[in-house]
Order: sequence, then C-alpha cells, then structure tokens
Amino acid sequence: MTNPDFSDVYEKYFKQVYAYIYTLCGNKNIAEEITQETFFKALQKIDGFRGDCKISVWLCQIAKNTYITHQKKKKSLSINDVPEIPDNSNFLNDLEKNDSAFMIHKILREIDELYKEVFTLRVFGELSFEYISKLFNKSESWARVTFFRAKKKIQERMEEQSNE
Repeated sequence: MTNPDFSDVYEKYFKQVYAYIYTLCGNKNIAEEITQETFFKALQKIDGFRGDCKISVWLCQIAKNTYITHQKKKKSLSINDVPEIPDNSNFLNDLEKNDSAFMIHKILREIDELYKEVFTLRVFGELSFEYISKLFNKSESWARVTFFRAKKKIQERMEEQSNE
C-alpha cells in the first residue's frame, strides 16, 4: 500500500484526534500535547502503516496509547472490562444541540475512562463498532454494550441535572 502524504493526514485528522483526546482529558494543554505527540509518532511510523484499517483508526490507536502512557505516568488510569448490551440511537440527536453537547462534555469528564473513551470514539471519532472493537482487542458486541452503557450513564446524569 502506498502511504498517504503526511501533511494531508495531519490536515485531515488533526481536529478529530484533538477532539478525541480533549474529551478524554478535559484539558486543552494536555490535549494539544498528546495530539502533537500522536502525530509525531505517526510520522515516525507512517512507513509501517499497512492499511489494515482506516488511517483515523490507526491515529486514534496511537492517540489512545499516548494518552494511556501519559496517564500511567500520573498513576491515575484505571480501565476496567465491562460486559455487554445493545445500542439505541435517539440519544445522538442531542449532540446537535449546543446546551446538550456542553452538558455531555461536562458529564464525560466525570464517567469512567472506558465509557468515556468508547463513547468518544463512536460519537466524536465517528468510528464503527467494528473499529472500536479492534482498538480494544474485544468483540464488536463488547463495543456496542460499552457504548450503550456509556450513553445510559450520560442520559441518567443529564436527567439528574435537568431535574435540579
């Protein structure tokens, strides 16, 4: 496979990778640092990109690993395995509303890392369950269940906040 021009890759995916990392950490400085590090690592490894997956999946995997390494250095990462349940899609329409989107970002900072990451990959990274499952080396149904549970947690917190 012929590798794409790296400047095109950077231009096309920088915002997506940055949004993904920002949602995970909630800190602009850390998100910028990790995003830059992600693209630096990707540039070093672009010749090794085999094309087995979309380049966005490859970049998100590098970003995820970079973020995990960053968190491990801070000794604050805990990702737990979670069992399975199916998906529903009405919830995604709320993201189009600014207030709801802001509330969702705020809630994402409070939920478990695993849920936050899967939700972010699916909604903001626009990855399929198939690709999410590959990133975690899990089944596609695991990705669906984890996403469903993340949405459920967010919905519950949104309802709680709207009742306050």
